[in-house]
Amino acid sequence: MSGVTLNNVIKKYGDVQVIHGIDLEIEDGEFCVFVGPSGCGKSTLLRMVAGLEETTGGTMNIGERDVTKMDPSERGVAMVFQTYALYPHMTVKENMGFGLKMNRHPKKEIEEKVAEATRILKLEDYLERKPAALSGGQRQRVSIGRAIVRGPEVFLFDEPLSNLDAELRVEMRVEIARLHKEIGATMIYVTHDQVEAMTLADKIVVLRMGVIEQVGAPMDLYRDPDNKFVAGFIGSPAMNFMDGVIGDGSVEIAALKTSVKMKIAPAYKGKPVSVGLRPEHLVVDPKGDTLRVDLTESLGGVSYAYLESDSGERIVMEERGDDRVSEGQRVGLTFEDKRVYLFDAETEARIRT
Repeated sequence: MSGVTLNNVIKKYGDVQVIHGIDLEIEDGEFCVFVGPSGCGKSTLLRMVAGLEETTGGTMNIGERDVTKMDPSERGVAMVFQTYALYPHMTVKENMGFGLKMNRHPKKEIEEKVAEATRILKLEDYLERKPAALSGGQRQRVSIGRAIVRGPEVFLFDEPLSNLDAELRVEMRVEIARLHKEIGATMIYVTHDQVEAMTLADKIVVLRMGVIEQVGAPMDLYRDPDNKFVAGFIGSPAMNFMDGVIGDGSVEIAALKTSVKMKIAPAYKGKPVSVGLRPEHLVVDPKGDTLRVDLTESLGGVSYAYLESDSGERIVMEERGDDRVSEGQRVGLTFEDKRVYLFDAETEARIRT
């Protein structure tokens, strides 16, 4: 197995640049997830690692090998697509071993590798079935099995669960996490679903418009975002952002009609800021009436209340337990001062206190 290193990697389509000088180190055996909104460049970057897209500038290494100009077949990678890409006329067993057969591997070796992949993915009961007789989750397991059989240095996943329903996505997340623990391979996984990113990744790479916004462990990004974009993208429901103004040792939050004592550099005094608070850090203040409850969503053990301030700012609050707010009610909110995040209103950079 091998790690992956990107040095000042650039991608252009004619005069349009979509990847802007990416520097990234993915360790051997690490599970790295690329996340970001649609069009941010995450799939393009993955396809560049695979060799399916040419690299316009910079270098790319897998282990000690410079693979920047190598053909896909020479890179030692295997890719799992969201569309499964299985041959409909072949059985599961034939699909999994087809790549090795085309490369003229010995029959015994193919059988051994298919048997090992079958064991890992628990596909023993499906070997003689064709794709049409399989569920979406089973087809994706076969697609992953085909990648395992190749014995790659790096596994690449391009939104592999996006075609599955909610229940199957949860099951397949568990399968992929277990697979990584069992074989210990380097894996790069692309998704727009930050829940997948948070539950699977050792390292998350947050991308926006072809640029890395932040890299780190899932909970590091959640607890310590570098900017407003990362803070709003990591976490579900998303972080609330409200207008604020920095005063003398405090921050005024108009929507909540309250202030927070904070040590902030004097240069920021009087400047507008964006105040961030996560839904799970907000608590009802029974003495307050600054917000109106517009809608509530109950998911059993947890519910989400959607509130609106008198100035029109929308705020989401997470609630647990039996005592919850109801639609039409007016409430106040309170929180611990240490839960507040501040971001520069112009640059969106984090203001650390």
